Amino acid sequence: MSAGFPRFRAVADRAVLAEFGDRIDPAIHDDVLRLDRQLARDPLPGMTEAVPAYASLLVAFDPQVTDHEIVTAGLRRLLDAPAPPAPKVTLREVLVCHDDDLAPDLPEVAARTGLTPQAVLAAHLASDYRVVMFGFAPGYAYLAGVPPALHLPRKPVARRDVPAGSVIIAGSQCLVTTLTMPTGWWIIGRSPTPILQAWQQRPFLFDVGDPVRFRSVPRAEFDALAAR
Repeated sequence: MSAGFPRFRAVADRAVLAEFGDRIDPAIHDDVLRLDRQLARDPLPGMTEAVPAYASLLVAFDPQVTDHEIVTAGLRRLLDAPAPPAPKVTLREVLVCHDDDLAPDLPEVAARTGLTPQAVLAAHLASDYRVVMFGFAPGYAYLAGVPPALHLPRKPVARRDVPAGSVIIAGSQCLVTTLTMPTGWWIIGRSPTPILQAWQQRPFLFDVGDPVRFRSVPRAEFDALAAR
């Protein structure tokens, strides 16, 4: 655990934010998931939800049942207790096609990183990713693991109407979009893999903590899968 952590912050009148660090780091995220598992096994009285992020866990509660001090004390107690075993994770494979019209930012990513487009794709496909948290849209899973050679800041201007399934990167993060939306991230491909699965017991392909690998597919396979 990072020096000076964990820290606990009151959030409005109904949540505590448990912070384990101030950077994207797999070891810090392991601390977040450990507390999340402990709360799933031994929920605090009045707790309504626990939401993991990169380096913190938001613990929401009913203010008519408990308060910040009691919740914080309970979180400290759980952190001092033996950790429950980590659950079995499932490797998720995400298919991606990199044809020019599906990867409009690939040439600029290559120019900015000093790599060829082929080397950009090879680096992206060779990396191991991990689902760290969900964002503002359904199934919008933030993946850590983009190799340092591909780290770029977000664009200064967002692109509108980016199709669902777009594979996008910024900094050390990667996403597969699930809705048509604007983005300032770099679009390097598009996936036919369904992330939203309303017909399944769980509506998202991913769980937080799942490892993810990308596999390139040709346009014919992409078109056939996307048409289903």
